[in-house]
Parts: sequence; C-alpha cells; structure tokens
Amino acid sequence: MGRPLSVDLRRRVVAAIDGGLSTRAAARRFAIGIATAGSWHRLWRRTGDVRPGRQGKPSGSKLDTHEGFILGLIAEKRDIALAEIAAHLAEAHGVTACPATIWYFLDKRGLTYKKSPRTRASSNGRT
Repeated sequence: MGRPLSVDLRRRVVAAIDGGLSTRAAARRFAIGIATAGSWHRLWRRTGDVRPGRQGKPSGSKLDTHEGFILGLIAEKRDIALAEIAAHLAEAHGVTACPATIWYFLDKRGLTYKKSPRTRASSNGRT
C-alpha cells in the first residue's frame, strides 16, 4: 500500500484553489490528479483540515459485540449452519450478516466444525 502525499502539498493545493485557481489548473500545477485536488479541497471545506485518514483495514468485526450470542447458539446446536446463525442474529438483534462474514468471525477465533463421515471405517482399506 502506498503512502499518502504530504500534508504540505495538500495545503498548497487547497490554498491555490482558494486563491482562485480552478481545480484542474491546480492539479496541473502540482502534477496530481484532478479528482485528488477536488477531494482534498472538499475535505478541507468539510473538516477544515487536509490530513489524510488512517490507511488499512479496520480492526474488528461488526459481530464482535454479539460474540456471546453466537457462541451460545453454537453451544446449543453443534452443527448449526452459518445461514441459520445469520437468521438468528437478524431476528434477535437486527444485525444483518452474510454467512461469509460469520465464517470469517468464527475462523478468526479458531472455531471450525468438520462433520464426520456417516459411513463406518473400512476394515481393509481407506475410505
């Protein structure tokens, strides 16, 4: 992942646009993208600052606050499907989550459940 451009450059671009230069002209002068210059100026108008936001994936999951509920469901019914967990979450807490989100939540905690085969083990070879 690349690093954000300097705050000094951002301030100079915003000052140029505030000084009467168009967004396109400011972008051309400082050799940046037009959309970049526009987004920096909008950020400055909205917040009064041009510092970049935090980069990277946010830590945590929206299901972290419902961990006890999910683990309780699994304790009740050992082979509950991910879609069933999603339905229970939506019904009880109003949280919508797709089965993949629930799978990532459980995988992060090392909770995987592999169903055992229903056939007996063969006495003379691999099954």
